Amino acid sequence: MAYPSHRLLLRQGEESRHVLLLTHGVVKVVASAESGYEMLLAVRVAGDLVGEMAAFEERPRSGSVIACSEVTARIIQVSTLETFLTQHPDAMRAMLGMLSARLRWANQCRIDFRAYDSRTRLARVLVELSRAYGHPMSENYAKQRVIGITLNQAELASLAGVALPTAEKALAELSRLGLVERSYRKLTISDVAKLLEFAKVVE
Repeated sequence: MAYPSHRLLLRQGEESRHVLLLTHGVVKVVASAESGYEMLLAVRVAGDLVGEMAAFEERPRSGSVIACSEVTARIIQVSTLETFLTQHPDAMRAMLGMLSARLRWANQCRIDFRAYDSRTRLARVLVELSRAYGHPMSENYAKQRVIGITLNQAELASLAGVALPTAEKALAELSRLGLVERSYRKLTISDVAKLLEFAKVVE
């Protein structure tokens, strides 16, 4: 099924029981609190599965999935997925690995919120985005990478768990230090090694 940019694929609170296998494009996963505050939880790309929590738990969806670009996805009913996973242990292991990686990311974010200041947290988010969605700028693969998804500063702030003005100041500081380059809704890691050092990330 095809979805245009900005289309809502899954809605927070709904009780549907299917999952979506993304085959093209980029989506963002957002959640809203009763107060109206909205937080970006994750970004997913082609090859990722979304909607699995509500499908397996038989509970309302914990977040909304929104297309960031033109997206195509395959709709899979949970009964079909369960049958497939039962019949294919290798696929079951892959599914468990995916869920484990997402839980590890969530746990690390909780640690980062308490252990690091806002600049370092934002730098660590940029490191993870670079690892997951970065593309080399040139033959010097290890030095420069462009983050291949479009995120605005408010969304970056949400991922890092900081206020928008704080994120803007942190990005300005990272740019001044020569770690990132900014253009319209595009971020380039200018020096991967130095960003890792700044973010206190050990390879």
